[in-house]
Amino acid sequence: MSSPRIEAALRLAEAAALRDPFSTPPDGRPRTRHVAIGDPQADITRFLALLDRHGLLAPDGLLASEVRLVSVGDHFDWGKAPEREAVATSAVRLLAWMASHPADQLLPLLGNHDLSRVSELAGFTDARFASAQREADRIYRGDTTDAAEERDFLARHPDVPNVELIARDFGTFREVQRAWVAQLLRAGRFRAAHAASERWLVLHAGVTREDLRALGLPEERQDHAPSVAAALNGALDAAVRDWDGHGPFTVPHLHHPGTADYGEGRGIFYQRPSLLPEEAPLRALTPRRRFDPRRLPPGLVQVVGHTRDKRCRELLALPPGAHDGVLRHLVTDGTTVDYQLGPPGDTDPTRAVLVFTDGGMRESPLESFELLDLDTGRAARPVAERGART
Repeated sequence: MSSPRIEAALRLAEAAALRDPFSTPPDGRPRTRHVAIGDPQADITRFLALLDRHGLLAPDGLLASEVRLVSVGDHFDWGKAPEREAVATSAVRLLAWMASHPADQLLPLLGNHDLSRVSELAGFTDARFASAQREADRIYRGDTTDAAEERDFLARHPDVPNVELIARDFGTFREVQRAWVAQLLRAGRFRAAHAASERWLVLHAGVTREDLRALGLPEERQDHAPSVAAALNGALDAAVRDWDGHGPFTVPHLHHPGTADYGEGRGIFYQRPSLLPEEAPLRALTPRRRFDPRRLPPGLVQVVGHTRDKRCRELLALPPGAHDGVLRHLVTDGTTVDYQLGPPGDTDPTRAVLVFTDGGMRESPLESFELLDLDTGRAARPVAERGART
């Protein structure tokens, strides 16, 4: 899982991570390859190996000049407790490597794990987090966590919704990560969404008609990806301007972080499609943690991460299964919902589509993990399938 290109990229990432957080301005160069990669919740070496396998890295360790890459969000938090320090370091190096590229070449999108650094975890120092995590590790036992112990924990840490968040979900937090996220937000580098074409929109978890209506976007513009991206990014930019950098970061109508009183975080960076009857209350909330896929804007193709195949099948009440690595899609006419492996192919402009890119990067074999070619709407072809590189 190494090559001279990967080694060059790792050296570049390590050096960039030692700098104060920064963002490289756009250079305006044309790009002829437009690729999206699902949630990079994996070691930076594995992430780079996937890029190299698809011929996207140049000899200097940066992306090849003709490539524009969209990272679909969630750049933090994976692995087991003994790996926390290595995971925390890897994530910072990945963001620093991304920031080393021109802003119009590499586009990192926000996921809930990215936003947590300036939201649920906004008030934590490294020392306070380490202390809270030692306590959380002792208390957290999954479904059998003692309720009284958790209440005592939340009384001391009311800025988080549960003990699991500290022990597991956002368990590799470091203050330096917050500094990078804050800088990339203020620089306009972290985006809520990216319009890949007139109909194809890339974002972390998806938007519904209700989300867009709350932003004032007319229904007749909800199938136009540039208009949707402009509305979402405009709301994000307004929230950044209003944020003083000290309290939890929120985006009205789109992102509300979790707290002990509010419960778990909600909004377009958290929500997942669900048809389970017992989750109807979660679909009714605004912002929400679940949405009815039949409420997706018709005509819009949304490329998302956030939800792996196993979880999709659970939430959509489908037969169990787990196909890591592969692209998947959901199509709805507003009444029926069809979920299948693979990209969607030709899409009916009267239907709403989700294309899922989260293939479990850490667990999936490299040869099974698919990137999405945004120019063709199909899986990107690895180098071996396109002929040897020169």
